[in-house]
Amino acid sequence: MARYKDKSKAIELRKKGYSYNQIKEILSISKGTLSDWLKDYPLSDKRIKELRDNNPKRIENYIRTMTKKRNEKFSIAFEKAKGDIGKITKRELFIAGFFLYWAEGGKTTRHTITLTNTDPAMLKVYIKWIESLRVPKEELKVKLHLYKDMNEDREIRFWSNELGINKSKFNKTWIKDSKMSDLTYKNNFGHGTCNVILNNTTIAMYVLMGIKFIANVVGMGDLDNMRA
Repeated sequence: MARYKDKSKAIELRKKGYSYNQIKEILSISKGTLSDWLKDYPLSDKRIKELRDNNPKRIENYIRTMTKKRNEKFSIAFEKAKGDIGKITKRELFIAGFFLYWAEGGKTTRHTITLTNTDPAMLKVYIKWIESLRVPKEELKVKLHLYKDMNEDREIRFWSNELGINKSKFNKTWIKDSKMSDLTYKNNFGHGTCNVILNNTTIAMYVLMGIKFIANVVGMGDLDNMRA
C-alpha cells in the first residue's frame, strides 16, 4: 500500500514538472525505481531546459567561470596599467595629490584641509601626499562617521591600524541615526566614513592656491608650464 502511494505521489510530482532528483529528495526513492515508474511521463523540452538552467550546481559553475574570466581581464588590465605608469616619482605624487584634493577634498575653509572617504587605500595615498608637504603625520586628526549598529571601538582600531595614526588623534565619532544593516546599497569597505583632518592655515592656503594654479595652467593651455 505504501509503495502504491509513493508511486502515485511520484507520478503526481512528475506531471507537475519535477525532476528525478527532486522527486528522489522528497520521497527517498532510488532513481532506478523512479525511472521504471515514470518512463511513460517524460518532461517537455521546455521543462528540461528550465531545470537545467536553474540547476544550483550549473549556476555555481557558471558564476565561478564568469568570475575567473572577469579576474583574468582585470589582471591583464592591471599589468598593462602597471607597465604604462611605471615607477611613480615623488614629484608625480606631489602633483597627483593636488588633483586628488581638487576632486575629493574639503574647500570650505582657509584654515583646514580634510579628505573624506570610505576607502582606506585612498586615504593612505592622501596621507603620503600630506607628508610630502613636510607635514608630520602627528599633526593629523581623524573623525569617523559610523552607523548606530556599528562597533565604534572596533572601527577606531581598524582605521588607526590602516592609517598608522594613533587612536589619541581621533576626534569624537559622529554616529548616524540610521543602521548600516538597513542599507540597500553597501560599498565594499564597510568600516564607515573616515575624515583625515589637518588644521594648518598655511598649508590649507597653499593647497588651494596650488589647485588654482593647476586650473589656470590646464584651462588656459599654458604650454610653457606644462611638461610633456
